[in-house]
Amino acid sequence: MGGAAAEQRRLASVVESWRGRPVLVVGDAMLDEWRFADSDRLCREAPAPVLTLRRRISAAGGAANTAVNVAALGGRAVLVAPVGADVAGDELHDCLDRAGVWDRTVNQPGRPTPVKRRMLAGDQILLREDSGDPDDPLDDDGVRHLLTALGCATEELRAATGGEPPTLVVCDYGLGALPAAVRAWLVAHRDRYATVSLDAHDLADWRGLAPTVVTPSFAEATRLLARAGTAARAAGHAGLHLDHPGEDPADGPSELTVGAAPREAGMRRTDGPTGEPTPGEGRVAMTGDGLSVTGTGVTVNAAAGAGVDRAVLAQSRLAELRAHTGAAVVAVTLDTEGAVVGGADGEPRRSHSTPVPASHAVGAGDAYLAAMTLALAADAPLPTAAQLAQLAATITVSGTGTCVCRRDDLLAALDVPAARPDAAPLVGGADLTAIAAEHRAAGRSVVFTNGCFDVLHRGHVRYLEQARALGDVLVVAVNSDGSVRRLKGPDRPVNPVEDRVALLAALSCVDHVVVFEEDSPAALIEAVRPHVYVKGGDYPPELVPEAPLVRRLGGQVRTLGYVPDRSTSAIIDRIRAHGHAAGTAAADSAGRAPATTGPGGSTDPAPAVNGPGGPADPAPANTAVPGELAGQPAPVTGQSP
Repeated sequence: MGGAAAEQRRLASVVESWRGRPVLVVGDAMLDEWRFADSDRLCREAPAPVLTLRRRISAAGGAANTAVNVAALGGRAVLVAPVGADVAGDELHDCLDRAGVWDRTVNQPGRPTPVKRRMLAGDQILLREDSGDPDDPLDDDGVRHLLTALGCATEELRAATGGEPPTLVVCDYGLGALPAAVRAWLVAHRDRYATVSLDAHDLADWRGLAPTVVTPSFAEATRLLARAGTAARAAGHAGLHLDHPGEDPADGPSELTVGAAPREAGMRRTDGPTGEPTPGEGRVAMTGDGLSVTGTGVTVNAAAGAGVDRAVLAQSRLAELRAHTGAAVVAVTLDTEGAVVGGADGEPRRSHSTPVPASHAVGAGDAYLAAMTLALAADAPLPTAAQLAQLAATITVSGTGTCVCRRDDLLAALDVPAARPDAAPLVGGADLTAIAAEHRAAGRSVVFTNGCFDVLHRGHVRYLEQARALGDVLVVAVNSDGSVRRLKGPDRPVNPVEDRVALLAALSCVDHVVVFEEDSPAALIEAVRPHVYVKGGDYPPELVPEAPLVRRLGGQVRTLGYVPDRSTSAIIDRIRAHGHAAGTAAADSAGRAPATTGPGGSTDPAPAVNGPGGPADPAPANTAVPGELAGQPAPVTGQSP
């Protein structure tokens, strides 16, 4: 038991070590749409179920889901990908924003965002509709914009980490996001990235990249071997051949061969749907008669007649796969059967998964890729990286939907609770400098935001959760009561600072809360020197008054959007309107003029509300903050939620 606990702590230390690791994800981004319906009868026109739609969920897919998993696992994820200027693209942007991914996608008017729509009834996928034409290539302007975004995002990550080279993840699913010019740029600039992970349907397109790790499916691996065998035969070399190790014949065949199927069928880039393996590729069983893998042009033959699982073949060909891809590590994923991983030491590692319905495993490969990448980027040994990657993929498949593995879930699976950096959320200004320094020394990225947070609402909570996802530690500076009155007017705050601080400190996403008296948080920013400074609003970061100070201190500025129709002012107005309506109704029933209770407990005429312009002025409008209504003017220093 003690050894198992020590091993879990060792694995957890690796998870902690990759926090804030910068990762640039590039490739085919798509939107996953899940439509859940009920069905209790067949239609009269055909033997088809009649569906009643109950709910709809949208999630990031493809390269976008890989970026979401990197962020959820604690990395600092940036996504560069072409996205259409359409409704699906807007939903994808929102998914990235909620996940805390740095959205550096490139708008592509006229080129739709790829969408996979799944219709389910009773947890069973009934049909899937794909939209977005993979044969619609990026035009020259699109390629130029994508290359510019790649260069800028790379430098942005280097600047955020003090000049350290970031990690690169390439997700090429054949949907056209990575044309030849982009592939050539990535190969030519390989030295700008430390760790490089590659997940590609056609690995042959990426010769020269020299990735740290490739994660082909069994079908993708056999396709590559078949193409290599065809090239070898064309050059006059012997075809691919494997002598099975000398186990007892009862344990498996004495010889396995992998080669091109008759008539070289399937040697095109894809013979089936793009964006995912061809149907049937992931469910191949070895038989004595041999079986052609649909769409790959590969025949797998087990001459002895005994069934051999795909892991045996994959394990035996790891060295060849490493040679053909130029990768230091090859991880052949076997969906519900786990994975086979091999590195330079020639020692194969086998991991296992738990069989689940197909609707539960969508995106599990993205979680595997994200965890494997982060572990290798953190210099974890290959067995550790393989173990964490398999665990991340396995724990995400508990329900229907696109799989995302969160850092806290991974630690919980290791029986290690996700600890908050420090116990007491409320700190004094004098202590904050030392606390921030300790976090920086421990390698944690500090996120800082400020505001009044007078009447805490859904907009505030979402904003703070998104801010926390941008780093490891969230510091929230709260305006004192006097500061709020100067900013908002004499009738604010509604709640005293003690109550506001207590509510913020109770949120799991908030690590430290500090109160400041000034109208501007500049002094606290100087003390904390945050890695990321966050403000709410629809304006660009350049218009944030504190931006020059933050950048001078080496930090970045991010602005987060609104939750429509959620604001402190709107809540206060509704309360006042409700009270006025109740007072009017009471007055009508009593036959006298309506009245409200004044500040001193006396009954004052209604509906006048004291404001900065006089007793009849409305309450002062709230400033541009998370959850506030759009259309605000440019921000003013010190104004906040």
